[in-house]
Amino acid sequence: MRYGTGDNGAYDRASVNVSAIHYDDMPERRLAGATALSAITHPRNPHAPSMHMHISHTEMRAQGEQPRRAVWRVMADLNPSIPYDDDRSTFLSTLERATGDTWEEGRAQGDRYFHIPALDRTRGVAHFYLESWTSGDPDHDEVFARSVGTAVIDRYGSILEGRMGTEASDEDRAAQRAYHTLYLFQVLTLDRGTTSGLMIHDQNDVGIMGSLPSVVDPALLASWGEKVPAVQKGLVEGLVDVLRDTDGQVTVEAKKALANAVRAHYRAHPEALELQARGNVVPPTVANHR
Repeated sequence: MRYGTGDNGAYDRASVNVSAIHYDDMPERRLAGATALSAITHPRNPHAPSMHMHISHTEMRAQGEQPRRAVWRVMADLNPSIPYDDDRSTFLSTLERATGDTWEEGRAQGDRYFHIPALDRTRGVAHFYLESWTSGDPDHDEVFARSVGTAVIDRYGSILEGRMGTEASDEDRAAQRAYHTLYLFQVLTLDRGTTSGLMIHDQNDVGIMGSLPSVVDPALLASWGEKVPAVQKGLVEGLVDVLRDTDGQVTVEAKKALANAVRAHYRAHPEALELQARGNVVPPTVANHR
């Protein structure tokens, strides 16, 4: 299920995505089931930061001597077009309080996962990421995941209240479009979760692309094609070709075309998957669905 809004006074794009897949009738699959909640917002006002949050639960079947196992992915990041130090510090302090003993590990993995090597910067200013995580206590882990999600929502809401009414200039809106271009660049060339979703099947391309802002700068995106590894240049060129045809508008049809460009690239160059973002653990997401 996908709930979305956009092109209004408050949001450029915003979506909440809930997905679940279960293989109860396919015991040969390694994956028993997975459920995920993702929320992505891009406010209309360039002074209000974008935010991304993802919380998912994955249960693997018992295999040989390995028992049935359930793990979590917990992710949150603050992504401003125009950074404010106090927004960053309050978001980080909220995450630190909510994540407790996992804070240092999650922050380090977040900064690693959202790093963009070609541009030598991170996507946002505050990141948290745990992959394949469990404390060993299922009840504790569920409480932990819920508490992190609730804390992020509450803090982000207060940040928006303080920024939505800020007056924006033409320069501010240009900065936002440049940042939205960077956001799309990271998602479509580095984000392992996005790529895995597209490689598993083509039934939810528009939903998977729900994280993208509405307008980007194709010329700026094209300029980064010279900075990526050689095997990724064709991918950037394919993305630019789609977006030039729409003058940078990320329409529904553009999302489908972008998804096809990503899928075609990695099918032709599977070795390029090694360049995808990663934390300390790289889950075999695609293989688990086969």
